[in-house]
Amino acid sequence: MQSATMSITKHKGLLELTRTLLLQQTMTSLLETLTQVVQGAGIADAVTLVLFDIQALDNKSERVSFYGIDPHHQPVSYEDETLLATGPVQALLSNPKIQVWRSDALHLHFPQLSALNLYPAFSGYCLVPLVASSGLLGGCEFTRQKATPFSEEDKNGLHELCMLAAIAVEQIQLRENAVFQQSQLRHERDDFRILVDITNAVLSKLDLDELTGEIANTIHHFFHINAISIVLCDADKDSEQASVYATHYIQTHVAEREQSRMTLGGSLEQQVMKSGEMLLTNARPSEEFRRDESTLFQLLWRDQTKTLCILPLRFGHKTLGVLKLAQCQPDNFNTANLRVLQQIAERIAIAVDNALAYQEIKSLKEKLQHENLYLTEQINSNNPDFSDIVGRSPSMSAVLKQVEIVAKSDCSVLILGETGTGKELIARAIHNLGDRRNQRMVKMNCAAMPAGLMESDLFGHEKGSFTGATAQRMGRFELADKGTLFLDEVGEIPIELQPKLLRILQEQEFERVGGNKLISVDVRMIAATNRDLRQMVADKEFRSDLYYRLNVFPIVIPPLRERPEDIPQLVKFLTYKIAKRMKRTIDSIPAQTLRLLSRMPWPGNVRELENVIERAVLLTRGTVLDLQLPELNYPLPMAHVVTPSVRESAPAPQLSDDDERERILLVLKETNGVVAGPRGAAQRLGLKRTTLLSRMKKLGIAAH
Repeated sequence: MQSATMSITKHKGLLELTRTLLLQQTMTSLLETLTQVVQGAGIADAVTLVLFDIQALDNKSERVSFYGIDPHHQPVSYEDETLLATGPVQALLSNPKIQVWRSDALHLHFPQLSALNLYPAFSGYCLVPLVASSGLLGGCEFTRQKATPFSEEDKNGLHELCMLAAIAVEQIQLRENAVFQQSQLRHERDDFRILVDITNAVLSKLDLDELTGEIANTIHHFFHINAISIVLCDADKDSEQASVYATHYIQTHVAEREQSRMTLGGSLEQQVMKSGEMLLTNARPSEEFRRDESTLFQLLWRDQTKTLCILPLRFGHKTLGVLKLAQCQPDNFNTANLRVLQQIAERIAIAVDNALAYQEIKSLKEKLQHENLYLTEQINSNNPDFSDIVGRSPSMSAVLKQVEIVAKSDCSVLILGETGTGKELIARAIHNLGDRRNQRMVKMNCAAMPAGLMESDLFGHEKGSFTGATAQRMGRFELADKGTLFLDEVGEIPIELQPKLLRILQEQEFERVGGNKLISVDVRMIAATNRDLRQMVADKEFRSDLYYRLNVFPIVIPPLRERPEDIPQLVKFLTYKIAKRMKRTIDSIPAQTLRLLSRMPWPGNVRELENVIERAVLLTRGTVLDLQLPELNYPLPMAHVVTPSVRESAPAPQLSDDDERERILLVLKETNGVVAGPRGAAQRLGLKRTTLLSRMKKLGIAAH
């Protein structure tokens, strides 16, 4: 056999061989070319490459990459291979010289090579170092099946060939590294664009609903994840409740959103919040859904294995909640994507913190606005305090004793009495004498509030809960937290709203209209009515359980006609107060006037008396109160209002249709067409509002 050098030179010229090797773009094509060369020269049957990791060489932690071609001419490659690194190639690190081994000696010395099963059957093995301008690259392995050992000429020829191959390997590595760097730069650029887009999208949203929707849309757009949830823990540190904002894409780019509440105890979300570390796990279809899991989640993936990625939302030293992502294709959560998602979660945490702060500021601002509105109402309505309750008759003294007894407790109080007897004054006295005197007393007249708006006014509403709900609004129960809520004309509350009122009286918690978050309050309830609630309960117009809950401590205010001894004192008090307001000076009230006023029936009670005094003060030209007698004429008998403790035994006399029509028209004229309310025609006629409207319709009287 000719020498190896002569054989190779004869097979292909040195320059052309160099050109051919340098034209190879991949390790596989280079191996194919080298195999053709050595097989043509009859030197070896197979060629493999074992290349060092440059960084591993620097750290002296040897790892190698293996490149070969299997018997079916398919490329074989392994990266970060540690067993191969402990083979013959390890000796090249200390002594880069050609190694020649027989098969049995090689496997005896390096038994791990047999376990790898990377080489076809061979009898001879030759390892030639690959040295280029950058240093030692690794080794090129040649195996032959024939028993003839590698000669010196063979080794010299292979050494010369590997000098050229080392240059080609170095060029391929540089090219692959450049491609990798370009790819990495493209990924970094794409990741940067994603982060910029998400940052711009989320930081501009201050409303939580809009923010969570924008986050879901952006993550779905860039990562094609179909289930995105944001779980935010409650502000109360001791609470294990959290709000869930879930978005699911059951169809491509068609989002289904829902809000719910969940208990954090023992959940994966709580685990991530405590550890502050990302969690990646699989959930099998055999596992039952938690009871707080999203309904949309169950519909989307009931029978599929899904991969969950839960990332903490931390800002500063605060843990706000988690970002929960779910997908059936686990390859969406690769190393590159997870790194970007962690950076996204950091930016989402900033946006959520901003939104929560904005929400709190907005809530406080609205609360201040509502407080200012209610306080203005109270000031303008001229509500006097306890000292303005005038009357020392036995019946009023008994009422004031009851007020002193109940004021120190927090039990519900039901104030009963005819219209105009001063039920609001008694309610304010109870508040002022109690432990909540330093807090607000919020009031609401249920008769003056339209039934459709009463629930929203009492309990508040969320944005978008109904047409016209353009912003979140606090209800009167929230405003009265730690204070007192006074519900006047409580008998006018619609029957369908009464269960919700009963619940807050029992549980001290409620939900806003359109919301699902339980709000806890500490409110002392005082209610008042001029209607017979017992009869309303019998007529199925008022819930019996609500009546008993309100009627814990009833206080019945006597009508003015039952305490005539208080009228002179009331007249003097009202005259002084009204004259001072009108900047008049009235220092005398005739005794005849006081006796006359004390004999009147006063169906309108103190309110009617005040109106009479106000007109008298207005018409007085001197310093002596001038009460004109026509003011005290009652053209029609006033119907007696039934109190809860007294019921009429005889029915009212029946009037003809013409007389009844004339009577109703006259009362409507006196009340300026007002039917309902404490000064309405129904009250003055002693009828229910619905009964009066029915009779008006029957008699052909149009309602205004």
